[in-house]
Amino acid sequence: MLWFYESFFPALWIAFLIYWQIKAVHTKTTRRLEPVASRILRALTYLIAIVLLLTTHIPPRWLYLQIWPAGLWSFWLGASVMIAGLLFAVWAREHLGENWSRSVTIKQGHELITTGPYAVVRHPIYTGFLAGFLGTAIALSQVRGFISFVLIFLVLWLKLRMEEQWMRSQFGQTYATYAHETAALVPYLF
Repeated sequence: MLWFYESFFPALWIAFLIYWQIKAVHTKTTRRLEPVASRILRALTYLIAIVLLLTTHIPPRWLYLQIWPAGLWSFWLGASVMIAGLLFAVWAREHLGENWSRSVTIKQGHELITTGPYAVVRHPIYTGFLAGFLGTAIALSQVRGFISFVLIFLVLWLKLRMEEQWMRSQFGQTYATYAHETAALVPYLF
């Protein structure tokens, strides 16, 4: 049974990433793309976060300090948060359709989507990713899990800010009104 607990989170992340790659094939043509430097920074940050989560051989040792005792309750709480987050991201990805891109872009015929998960938060894919990393950190119950979560939050926050600027320039007052009425990441809060 130990193999289940050790492989559950990596298997779920791998399945999610395979789905994400498959869905990346059918999108609209890109008209404007964010600079390569921000894409590289984001990729490196993701890599650092993933390495922190997957290995137990990186010094310093304080990365592996338990925040609370690891056990079934933290595993299943973390699994629930992760699954809910990834399903929310999938719902958002499906709802966004051909307007989606892994980078900040403006597409040919770009549409402002404000329904489905986008009626709940402006950036539901980021919310889902963050919940996925938070769930993983809860289950891991170690400092390194929460450092990974913070790294992902920071890189997504930078991406979100760029995306907000681009959406305001593309959709003007319509986007400003949407942003005023809909939280960025956490419904009714943030």
